[in-house]
Amino acid sequence: MTDESADHLPARIDAAGSASAAAAAAAGGSGGSGENADGNTRRSIGDQSAQVDQAERSAFSRASDALQRHREPSEIWGDEREAVNIALHWAATRATVASDPKTTARSAAELHEAAGETITAGGIGAQRAMDLFDEVLLPATRASEDPMNLAYIPAAPTRAAVAFDTVVSAANVFGGMWENGAGAIFAENQVLRWLSDLLGWPADSAGVFVSGGTTGNLSALATARDHALRTRGRRPEGGWALACASTAHSSIASAARLLDMDLVTVPIDDRGHLTGDVLESTLAADPRICAVVASGGTTNAGIVDDIASVVEVAHRHDVWVHVDGAYGGAALAAPSARGRFAGIDQADSFIVDPHKWLFAPYDCCALLYRDARPAAAAHSQHAAYLDSIDRGESNPADLAAHLSRRTRGLPLWYSLATHGTDAYRDAVERCLASARTVARAIATTEHLELLLEPELSVVVFRRPGWTPEAYRRWSQRLAKDGTLLCVPTAFRGEIALRLAFVNPSTDPQAVIDVLRTTMLEADGR
Repeated sequence: MTDESADHLPARIDAAGSASAAAAAAAGGSGGSGENADGNTRRSIGDQSAQVDQAERSAFSRASDALQRHREPSEIWGDEREAVNIALHWAATRATVASDPKTTARSAAELHEAAGETITAGGIGAQRAMDLFDEVLLPATRASEDPMNLAYIPAAPTRAAVAFDTVVSAANVFGGMWENGAGAIFAENQVLRWLSDLLGWPADSAGVFVSGGTTGNLSALATARDHALRTRGRRPEGGWALACASTAHSSIASAARLLDMDLVTVPIDDRGHLTGDVLESTLAADPRICAVVASGGTTNAGIVDDIASVVEVAHRHDVWVHVDGAYGGAALAAPSARGRFAGIDQADSFIVDPHKWLFAPYDCCALLYRDARPAAAAHSQHAAYLDSIDRGESNPADLAAHLSRRTRGLPLWYSLATHGTDAYRDAVERCLASARTVARAIATTEHLELLLEPELSVVVFRRPGWTPEAYRRWSQRLAKDGTLLCVPTAFRGEIALRLAFVNPSTDPQAVIDVLRTTMLEADGR
């Protein structure tokens, strides 16, 4: 132990002792009766709670001050201890409190009236800035992790992952190159190896964590286009094209535009799947197609394309197969759903967003390549100051459209290392079971109609007799009340509702009760 480490240890112990003593004093002594030795009247619960909170805050500040005593004030920024204490205490408190699913967005004008100008020449001070964030700015957001937030694809990170995200920020590791971030990248790569094993990919497969599915899809398709140019020798007449189903995520069309590729839409079967049978004629008719995107769980309905037949047909035509599993790829961790992904072991690239269904905080997408060499050929950057980099190690900057990056895979690593992959398997399985339970209840409820048996954890249904306005009115009322977040969507040409179960804490019976009691009236009032 170094001298500096030894200096820190008593400060931590003293602070912890101070916190315990202060909290006990505020609670009225060790007996917990709420009365002091003189028999005075019991303190009110509100006063007691406020005093405990103040005691904890003071103890936290003392501990944080002690840990910062070796950090000299900056000539530019001055003494930042108070700013650090305030921010870290808020983060520690936030990681322990529950949220609610209320829709609380406010207009920019309303927020300006409440917050005023926050960027000023002299600064407004740390306490004022934190008060504004806590009391004005954050309440004007929608809680993602609440168990009754079933809109879009919410996020339900473990508290361990959320807490470790603050560690990642404090460590401030540059994660683009091995020589700067070796230890952190090593840990990220262990998570990527776990995912590659779920895919059934070989030991030399590799990947990288990027900001989200849009960036992951873009990078994978840029690799596919570059690989086609290298293997085919020239750009085809009319340029490159990529193929996907009409149900593919909107980011695929965005990637096609950015990559100057035409988008060829392939018809789906009567169950909503992209299949090799239909893809065959599309590829035969258009030799410009260099990549096919299959969905590993569509965002709107949770449908998994027929990956096995898509891969077989595409590879016969020397076409790259990318699987967009941004939402549904997490189901690979669940034995009950893994069979739906048959053939994925032969796909060329894959993404999954841990901030969707692998219980990590925003922003985090795992991009993997079965063979990483085409990705390195497409994305490696070269410059005078980069040419000394050791290309023999894992350099995340070589595998996607980025150079600078934070080690955003570490919160997932910490949570996985803490809880184990079995817990992740069970959490995903619970979400799948909740979706099936709610789907069965909808199917047996007279005033509701199940539109699709869930393949993964998305439930799509409708309320016969409701107009679009009725759906909107119902959705907004429940959102503002904090009862449930569920927004209208379109499915097979008609308005519908969808519930996305990605939080293992969601109680399916609570969801069933809300649907059965709030959707009885035909006009949605």
